[in-house]
Amino acid sequence: MDFIGAYTPDHLKFLLEGFWVTLQVAFVSIVLSFIIGGLVGILRYAKIPVLSQILAVVVETIRNLPLLLIILFTYLALPEVGIKLEIVPAAIVALTVFESAMISEVIRSGLKSVDKGQMEAARSSGLSYVQALIHIILPQALRRMVPPIVSQFISLLKDTSLAVVISLPELTHQGQIIYGQGQKFLIPILILVALMYFLVNFSLSLLARRLELKRS
Repeated sequence: MDFIGAYTPDHLKFLLEGFWVTLQVAFVSIVLSFIIGGLVGILRYAKIPVLSQILAVVVETIRNLPLLLIILFTYLALPEVGIKLEIVPAAIVALTVFESAMISEVIRSGLKSVDKGQMEAARSSGLSYVQALIHIILPQALRRMVPPIVSQFISLLKDTSLAVVISLPELTHQGQIIYGQGQKFLIPILILVALMYFLVNFSLSLLARRLELKRS
């Protein structure tokens, strides 16, 4: 093991560049998946005829597929039908599709956890369905949904490493390039990569726990 040789300024800069790509891809995917997953979750909760059933099939299909397969399909299969994406957009699309399905189920479950009497009481007071959903149901459900949503985002951040299969220049990929220069760099680089993931994910875990304590 050569820690000094592994942790040269050039190597550290190379890893940080990869880590920045990881954070960027994760951030964009988180924002998009929250928007799309939130919309899908609300539509499924509303039980709109036909649309809810179609969304349920799509969500369950995606949730039961390996993320790695979705990444490969997005980058390698879509060009066969005329949709060619560069590496970073392909990774974002794949992560967003997968995570949207997960988030939608969290949101739907959170909405369902609110007592049905709340909706009935809101409707009887003169509020429309949409008004009752926005002003009565969502605020109550949100407090219950935040911790599991944060946990999903932690998983998404870790899952960005799977995009190494399409050579996304993220943290894991950059680490592979460095320790590919010599076996003596393998353990030092893997330790540093693991530490960088840990620091971010542990911080998010603490945030999730804090939100959970506030909710209780």
